[in-house]
Amino acid sequence: MKNLQHIIILLLLTVLPQAGFSQVNGFLTGAVKDEQGQPVGFANVALLEAANSAVINGTTADAEGRYQIKSPAKGTYFLRFNFLGYVQVNSEPFEVTGDSFTKDFGSTTLKENAQVLQEVVVQGMRPAIVAYADKIVVNVEGTALAGGSSAYDVLSNSPGVWIDQNGELKLNGKAGVKVMINNKLVHINGKELQNLLQNMSGDNIKELEIITNPSAKYDAEGASGIININLKKHKDTGLNGSLHAGYQYNELNGYTAGAEVNYKKGLWNSFAGFDFAERATFRTNNMQRTFQGQEDSGLNQNLREEGTRTVPTLRVGSDVDLNQHHSIGFLADMSVYNTRNQIRTLAKLEDGNPENDLLINALNNGRSDNMNSAFNLHYLGKVDTLGTTLSADFDYVRLYSQSNATFVNRLDSLGIPAGVSIYRLKYDNPNNYDIYAAKTDLSKTIGKAGKLELGAKASRVISDNELKFYGEMDGEMQPDDKRSNHFIYEENILAAYASFSTAISSKLSIQAGLRAEQTFAEGNSITMRQKTNRDYLDLFPTLFVQHSVNDNYQVSYSYSRRVNRPQYSALNPFIFYIDPYSWVVGNPYLKPQYTNAFSVTQTISQRYNIIVGYAVTKDFITEIPQQNAADKTTYFQQQNVEDTKSFNATFIVPVQVLPVWQMNNTATVLYQKFTKALDQQLQANQQFTFMLQSNHAVQMPKDVKLEVSAGYQGPMAYGLYHVDANWGIDAALKRSFMDDKLDVSLGLTDIFKTRRVAGTINIDGNKIVADQYRGTQSFKINLRYRFNKGNEFKLGKRSVNLDEVNRVGGK
Repeated sequence: MKNLQHIIILLLLTVLPQAGFSQVNGFLTGAVKDEQGQPVGFANVALLEAANSAVINGTTADAEGRYQIKSPAKGTYFLRFNFLGYVQVNSEPFEVTGDSFTKDFGSTTLKENAQVLQEVVVQGMRPAIVAYADKIVVNVEGTALAGGSSAYDVLSNSPGVWIDQNGELKLNGKAGVKVMINNKLVHINGKELQNLLQNMSGDNIKELEIITNPSAKYDAEGASGIININLKKHKDTGLNGSLHAGYQYNELNGYTAGAEVNYKKGLWNSFAGFDFAERATFRTNNMQRTFQGQEDSGLNQNLREEGTRTVPTLRVGSDVDLNQHHSIGFLADMSVYNTRNQIRTLAKLEDGNPENDLLINALNNGRSDNMNSAFNLHYLGKVDTLGTTLSADFDYVRLYSQSNATFVNRLDSLGIPAGVSIYRLKYDNPNNYDIYAAKTDLSKTIGKAGKLELGAKASRVISDNELKFYGEMDGEMQPDDKRSNHFIYEENILAAYASFSTAISSKLSIQAGLRAEQTFAEGNSITMRQKTNRDYLDLFPTLFVQHSVNDNYQVSYSYSRRVNRPQYSALNPFIFYIDPYSWVVGNPYLKPQYTNAFSVTQTISQRYNIIVGYAVTKDFITEIPQQNAADKTTYFQQQNVEDTKSFNATFIVPVQVLPVWQMNNTATVLYQKFTKALDQQLQANQQFTFMLQSNHAVQMPKDVKLEVSAGYQGPMAYGLYHVDANWGIDAALKRSFMDDKLDVSLGLTDIFKTRRVAGTINIDGNKIVADQYRGTQSFKINLRYRFNKGNEFKLGKRSVNLDEVNRVGGK
């Protein structure tokens, strides 16, 4: 019944705006874009008399750069376009012949402004962080901190983004962040997503788009939102590209190198990129566990993990314009991940009697060989001259990995002479994923200011994951059937959406959409002879209202319903061994989580932004540890939390301290509450906290650019965990040589080694206290050399979406 109500409301919102355009009045319409063809949201558009430049009327463009002004009385006029950080542009004079006069000005391009201050050239005063009605844009291009940094580092310093104890991204305190690159959802998640972002040069990034409430056009997957990474686009015909190399030290040594080449001639545009990285990583974790009613006993663990990850990646693609209306292209991504890890754990198990104390020395040596490949075919066509476009995509992704590890556990009974025992375990874990997806999208102009978008998508996922465990018996390794399992998961999703946007008046616009997704899923544990089937249909409505009150104040409202389906590995009923007293257990009964999110965005003086959001999540997915006081063991499992509520308010305040000193400040106030029923008792966890981020860019003498970034995260609630506060400061210097062809940057991250993830969880006296450090303090140097030969051109932006592989979770 609720779904039917949603449909009726959306139909009314779609039909009523169109009815408002049956009047006779004409309109002046168009769109404002930058030099890369991207919308300049909230640009000022003024209508002036040609004779004396008197202002007659005006408006502010919406988030997509579109504008509409009611036609004036008969006469000759021109339009004036301007926005902070861009050069003002005037249109050619035009004559209005009557009230019904209508004119479409098409796209007007604004060029970024450059000011000469004494002997220092300060590149465009384009705001580093800009809030639009449906997203926050973080401008990264040209920043010193991006030089030598990875995309992962850049993301971690973005507004509202937080890195949890597992190194995964959180947005405004919520899990379920999906990452896109150039509007294309990446095909991996978990550890593999971290590897991808850590091996992607931050210097290649143009900007980040943080979309907390995506429209119906996007897949419904991603409860907390989407982060879209827009890479730099080459602007030269002929041959152009860059070479880069870098070194990083964080107690261990790491290296990166690569090249990007683009060649454009005539209707063809082809590109290739190759990166090679050898990164050494380490992690320390000090953990204390106490058990209910046994305060004088517990398990104290000290862990250190060191690893080497070798990652060569190759990305190639080509696009061809068949004619001025149709283009086709392909894209291929291929990568090989080879990891070698060693985890050493020293633990002491106490039960209150020193004679029974047990010292545990565990060594885990593991390796993993992964081969990932992704292929995309793409078509884009302009159906007519009115702006109707049709696009289609087909994607195939193959993810394969072969991992194995050996565990050597030495147990020393301190109270018993010669009470030492050693036993060994090993596992082999081959697994692969095949993912197919096909989608099509249609965009059509309706009336003078309306836009209708329709689309459909079908996807199929097949996951085959086998865990083979072996235990030592009589000096030989024998199969361990209790820990071994073979799990096959299949999922099919059929989706369709409709979205309509229009301007009700020159100051008010609206967008409403509805997405439907039918899911068919089956999990099959061959070893346990257990099947889990799920078939369900979901509707995901979205609504956006934008109101330009005046030139100095705009406000927008948004609502969306989204889903986070469990990662495929979390549904696998494996028992994954960590050490003799710790393991991870899969949950085949894990349910999807659903989030209803509301937000209000206010823009003041085209510069300051206040974003207020509220979200309610049903069946929130989070990690829950379960402890057994009898044998001192702990297992970790992904479970559904019954009820989650969160409130957040973000303030964006840019300040021009001096002509050569720009400061961008963001502050986020956050409240979260989680509840979970365990053993017939309701567990609650809530926290009011705040996050601060201040980025400073200073143009120094001798063309040296200094950047400093400082961040603070207050105590947080996440699931049933209490996470302690932490803070950190980064700094970087950048200088260009050889007519700006060679960039050299030096960077220091986490200067005071304060970015530690520490927290506590207490469930009825079963308590875990942990303090983790992930090697964030580092020194890095990076060099990038750019070359080009040709004329400037505009490389078209491809829009391809795919999200099924996001739930692979580290494979």
